[in-house]
Amino acid sequence: MYASEYTSALRRDGAMMAGAAGGALDRDVPACPGWTVGDLVWHTGEVHFFWRQIASGALAGPEKYTEPDRPADEELLDWFNYGVANTAATLERLSPEQPVWTWAPSRQDAGFVQRRMAQETAVHCWDILSATGGSRPLDRELAVDGIDEFLDHFLPAQAPEDLSGGVHLHATDGPGEWLIRADAGVWVIDRAHAKGAVAVRGTASDLLLLLWRRLRPAAVEILGDEDVCTSFLGLAALD
Repeated sequence: MYASEYTSALRRDGAMMAGAAGGALDRDVPACPGWTVGDLVWHTGEVHFFWRQIASGALAGPEKYTEPDRPADEELLDWFNYGVANTAATLERLSPEQPVWTWAPSRQDAGFVQRRMAQETAVHCWDILSATGGSRPLDRELAVDGIDEFLDHFLPAQAPEDLSGGVHLHATDGPGEWLIRADAGVWVIDRAHAKGAVAVRGTASDLLLLLWRRLRPAAVEILGDEDVCTSFLGLAALD
């Protein structure tokens, strides 16, 4: 995806998120146990605030970061909307190749931030829409990209020995297949049709939400060794 597509997605999903949160800040978010809609709006806005400072050059890294004060509920959505607009404007001015700090050793550039902000906002938008009765699938192209991002950056550094047979993810609503397996402790990811110990089939949106543990395995079709699927889904540290 292009940088402009990421910032467009950030604006779109940020606006949808704020619209759904209006009048529902006290509602619980089932996808984020212990959090209300207001908590999730604050969290997402604070994530935007941090990465905006990184992308703009105001911060060279997290060491001197100071978290902003949380606005009162009556000011929270205005603060969030301003942050979405400001973050998108900051990111769209940058070349994806511009060097910036990130926590991902393999990507130290603005492109990582552009992608991460779009993906973070999309998933949390789904969280809030689900909590407020307006659930809808993630944008398909963004979901496919999100699966790639998850596999590139959110799996543990050491691949487990018991995954040599592999997990095959298969998007059923368009192009998108991934075989994830382990070889001597190293992840091997083939983006092609291939047979694994287990195949997991669903829309791109459902597959990404499954990886982020928003959906249970029962929401998709699983063919093969279900224990391998369960083990794989529990590997990533998402807290």
